[in-house]
Amino acid sequence: MTRGRTELGDITTHNIKQLKRLNQVVFPVTYNDKFYKDVLEVGELAKLAYFNDIVIGAVCCRVDTSENQRRLYIMTLGCLAPYRRLGIGTKMLEHVLKICDQDGNFDNVFLHVQINNDGAIKFYENFGFEIVEEKKNYYKRIEPADAYVLQKSFRKTDRTLDNAEIKQ
Repeated sequence: MTRGRTELGDITTHNIKQLKRLNQVVFPVTYNDKFYKDVLEVGELAKLAYFNDIVIGAVCCRVDTSENQRRLYIMTLGCLAPYRRLGIGTKMLEHVLKICDQDGNFDNVFLHVQINNDGAIKFYENFGFEIVEEKKNYYKRIEPADAYVLQKSFRKTDRTLDNAEIKQ
């Protein structure tokens, strides 16, 4: 199954149920109605992934302005198991990173990953993400309940800027 056409498409009221069903199969957690309502409002930050016109994956993000930063939070990025390792996750993540690059005003992009999900951790590390925190008991009703926060930074910190200015 290496040959096929992969495309990203908009999430609309007409296909939101496909996203809901996909998430039920791919992720060990359940997302509430507010999640799906919010996804319909974020435009390019949420996409369905198609392989030969079949929905097989999705990415959903939102802008987060916590910690005095403007950050992009990847709420979900997943693909049905038979379609993994075909570059679909890469295509979805590259779409997200391109949005960050074109916007130019994000400090970083981040997400939570269950601590035993080695495949996901390695996938994100290949794109320059780093584990920056471990959150104990992040997940409810799944084991292990702990999550890593993986983050890819875009901006230099104030300290880095200060050091650069001193050297001039």
